[in-house]
Amino acid sequence: MPRSPHLPQLLICAVLGLLANSAQASAPSPAPDSLQPLLVTLNERLSIADLVALTKWDSGKPIQDSAREAQVIANARKLAVERKLDPDEVAELIAAQIEANKLVQYGLVAQWRAAGKAPDTPRPDLANQIRPQLDELQNRLLQQYAAFAPYRKDPQCVNWLAKERSRLVNDGLHGQALIRATGELCVAAQ
Repeated sequence: MPRSPHLPQLLICAVLGLLANSAQASAPSPAPDSLQPLLVTLNERLSIADLVALTKWDSGKPIQDSAREAQVIANARKLAVERKLDPDEVAELIAAQIEANKLVQYGLVAQWRAAGKAPDTPRPDLANQIRPQLDELQNRLLQQYAAFAPYRKDPQCVNWLAKERSRLVNDGLHGQALIRATGELCVAAQ
């Protein structure tokens, strides 16, 4: 049986077509538009941890404040119900933010102890300036979380987070804290 002179060219075209299709299929999908604002808010919340650490340094109060943490999480649960979000998921999200903030606070206080002093920067009032700011951020955070929630089980979620987080990191301490803050954003599909 005579072989067609075009067979090698057809095979090459077919293989190239298959390779192009498989490359497109395995290319990561872009992050949803709702992820970046959420991460910016989480990062903004972490930057406030610096101010909280300063106030606790000055006052001598411990970083761990279990009563306040429980109150913040309870309030978040109530807001979750009002916004038709899963209160357990929201409690987990807010607990992660609290842990991330404490990570920054402990890290900074350790640095200041080693240096023998904290930075000479203005100290806002914890109760009257910082906490209202944190409350406003929590409201924004829940809105942005609700917008991102449909993507939490996407197989690309972890990759999106890694890429977007890297754009926000300023130093190692805050980078680790941002990893902690986003630790439960992605969940495996079941």
